Amino acid sequence: MATLAQVELKPVALAVAAPAVIEVQDVHKYYDLGETKVHALRGVDLKVKPGEFVAIMGSSGSGKSTFMNMLGCLDKPSSGRYILEGTDVSKLEKKDLAAIRNRKLGFVFQGFNLLSRTTALENVELPTLYAKVEKEERLKRAKEVLELVGLGERLDHFPSQLSGGQQQRVAIARALVNKPAILLADEPTGNLDSRTSVEIMQIFQELNEQGLTIVLVTHEPDIAQFAKRIVVFRDGKIRHDDPVRQRPHAADVLKTLPAIDED
Repeated sequence: MATLAQVELKPVALAVAAPAVIEVQDVHKYYDLGETKVHALRGVDLKVKPGEFVAIMGSSGSGKSTFMNMLGCLDKPSSGRYILEGTDVSKLEKKDLAAIRNRKLGFVFQGFNLLSRTTALENVELPTLYAKVEKEERLKRAKEVLELVGLGERLDHFPSQLSGGQQQRVAIARALVNKPAILLADEPTGNLDSRTSVEIMQIFQELNEQGLTIVLVTHEPDIAQFAKRIVVFRDGKIRHDDPVRQRPHAADVLKTLPAIDED
């Protein structure tokens, strides 16, 4: 796998006094379902500092998915504030939220969400089109991040020619191509086998070591242990927010797992 030296990531000061890149203040979220009003988030407060790696857990209906959608500027709180890199995005219009998603946030999903008739390189280039990056720079960035995730020799492969793990690596590369401040990953290992899941977590840990802030939603406790901090939601509230003790290193765990041929 390529080293992270091939991609320029913004250096992050990890001092205790560093300002939060994500700050959520007394956030509530309501949904009206006919005559029923669902209170999905109930006064959530959370800070994430630069360079943190946070895993969010919780059962179905706990509020974690609603919270993740809000962090990704895909939804807005009914009340309270969401401050992203010093900007209160709670009241912004859809156009402004879309611009923030494109510039500041990278997204990785469980289902990969790749275009089936488009090569790995073209899939990764896509976010740069919306960011109006020049063609030469688009190609340079896309090749760099694909090399970063170990797919430098598969630029012209279509999703159907790639394994599930390789498709997720393409999705990670696509999330990184616009050099986001924060990577949001929603169940990124949900469709993968055990070894491939750990390989994906190795990529995340290496990115985090280079300063990228990561927020990961997972229902798998063993995957959450690769983060530095675990936040547990229940009934729309944060019930636990604890650092990970004796955090495993994915690279070491991989040495104990049987290899899988992806060719």
